[in-house]
Amino acid sequence: MLDFKKFGIKNLAEEDRPREKALQKGLSALSNSELIAILLGSGSEQESAVELAQKIMNEYNNNLNLLGKATVEELKNKFHGVGYAKAVTIAAAMELGRRRELQEMPEMPVIKTSYDIVKLFKPILCDLKHEEFWIALLKRNNRVIARFNVSKGGISGTCADVRVILKKALENGSSSIVLCHNHPSGNLNPSNEDIELTKKLKDAGKLMNIPIVDHVIISDNNFFSFSDENIL
Repeated sequence: MLDFKKFGIKNLAEEDRPREKALQKGLSALSNSELIAILLGSGSEQESAVELAQKIMNEYNNNLNLLGKATVEELKNKFHGVGYAKAVTIAAAMELGRRRELQEMPEMPVIKTSYDIVKLFKPILCDLKHEEFWIALLKRNNRVIARFNVSKGGISGTCADVRVILKKALENGSSSIVLCHNHPSGNLNPSNEDIELTKKLKDAGKLMNIPIVDHVIISDNNFFSFSDENIL
């Protein structure tokens, strides 16, 4: 094993320099490209791991959210020097980041604003290339009991069943419900189907004394709240 303490950074192969920098200054001192270079471990015959990592990050505008959407096949096919092992390593690191965000809440949060809803669901929905519809079930004090995926769809839509949602609420003793789904296109305007479904759930919830607190649509960079816009 290479003992970094015996070498100055200038004497190391380029792919080893991010590791040395991490040991000397901590991982927070590394750029996105340098962190990716550590994951790659090595480059190709034409370029070092650092150069390959820079090329990968440039392709995704140095945006880890965009890189997180890349599939293993996409990474393998786009970049010379990236085989299945390296592509899976990058994808696994992105997935660990998502899971860490999901596990940073040892206790389920209390929903006070639409921003709380976004924080609850964005780690789940932000990187998806298809639509998913989720619900959060709340106690009387608006603390989240649980969250459930109630439907998955395609790029342009998903269909949620009012009966399934209310059944989940009854089974879990929920006092109210939060609705959330994503728009992979980035267009946050609610569709006619979104508006119609929200109205159906609102009306059904009133009959069963389980009100709908909000319906939030999430994209990568923003969100739309039915409650904030006074259309719930």
